[in-house]
Amino acid sequence: MTSQFFEKPILNSPYSYPAHHWELDPAGQPTGRIIDRRRRAEFITPIPKPKKRKDAARQMEMVFDEGKGLSTAKQQYDPTGPINELRRRVDAWRELANPNQWNVTPETARLLQHWRHHSFGNIRPFFCQIEAVETLIWLSEVAPKLGKEGHFFTDLLKVTNDESNRGLPRLALKLATGAGKTTVMAMIIAWQTINAVRRPNSKNFTRGFLVVTPGITIRDRLRVLLPNDPDSYYQSRELVPPDMLADLDRAKIVITNFHAFKLRETMELSAGGRALLQGRGDEIQSLETEGQMLQRV
Repeated sequence: MTSQFFEKPILNSPYSYPAHHWELDPAGQPTGRIIDRRRRAEFITPIPKPKKRKDAARQMEMVFDEGKGLSTAKQQYDPTGPINELRRRVDAWRELANPNQWNVTPETARLLQHWRHHSFGNIRPFFCQIEAVETLIWLSEVAPKLGKEGHFFTDLLKVTNDESNRGLPRLALKLATGAGKTTVMAMIIAWQTINAVRRPNSKNFTRGFLVVTPGITIRDRLRVLLPNDPDSYYQSRELVPPDMLADLDRAKIVITNFHAFKLRETMELSAGGRALLQGRGDEIQSLETEGQMLQRV
């Protein structure tokens, strides 16, 4: 292998479609060959090349055995097949030049054109950020209108959610560290809110959002998702056309950390006081109910 991979590991602009990638061998090692297309989505576990190859085969077998036993008739561990097909569908949809063929609302079309072609004066969205929101838009607005080919994805999502998370359907976006997930959240909030405000009778959009963070520090950083914040991303990063900014004022956004969902005590009791009140009876139920917790949050 040549040293080219280490001298120039980055082949693509973060603002453009990834048209090239370094080829990896079955052990996850770079071969030094550049492939002129996007890398397929795969689970890749790179294995450091040992000085002695004596146990290399055994090492590879152990690492790549990570997923064995996790797939069942009800749960498929490797979702890369649908992901690659979804990418292909979104790519083809993105290439449509006529917005009338996009199968989205005029508001969504306006936002897509803005994100793709606006001359940003400050920070321009990365391709991966736009693609993430495009994928959500395609699944939400486009796929349901495409008949069988679109229903493949919507049905897959429904079945998967019903099996593992009935009652709370979810879609997850996976972005690399540093890719700018806060910007993606702002774009999603803008897309949903503007459509919800201008299409109040539609059940496909919302202007209410709950953002749950892993801690107080990140919670405070995400204040930029609030439209009235001085550093709001919608205006400071030009994520929304000026004439649409007013619609965001009608968004209801709650940003909290996950600790807020822990049930709290409704009365302050010492251990001795609790024992005295309880006596020999049943344990005192002093925690708030889930309903009370939701009202508090």
